[in-house]
Amino acid sequence: MFNMQKMLKQVQKLQEEMARVQEELARERVEASAGGGVVRAVANGHGDLVEIAIDPSVVDPSDVAMLQDLVLAAAGEAIRKARDHAAERMKAVTGGLQLPGMPGLPGFPGMGA
Repeated sequence: MFNMQKMLKQVQKLQEEMARVQEELARERVEASAGGGVVRAVANGHGDLVEIAIDPSVVDPSDVAMLQDLVLAAAGEAIRKARDHAAERMKAVTGGLQLPGMPGLPGFPGMGA
């Protein structure tokens, strides 16, 4: 027989666990680099860029386009890694059940299509 109260408790527990993981993701950092490490980008577990570091040796006023490409490459990779990391963390919480608002799905801020 269907036990609505038991199901609601399970849903509440899942929501609490998802909220805990979201808080942890905000503090976690994922790093990526480009150009052999001369440009480094760091994103938090939500996919927000929190740091960009550029080795001064790569700054060439006559080749700004190359530096821009390196920054884009490092930033894009950091964001991709952060999204993948968040999706794995949430998958562990939900047992693979995909719910609206989870990383990698439409509706999750800045994530999914």
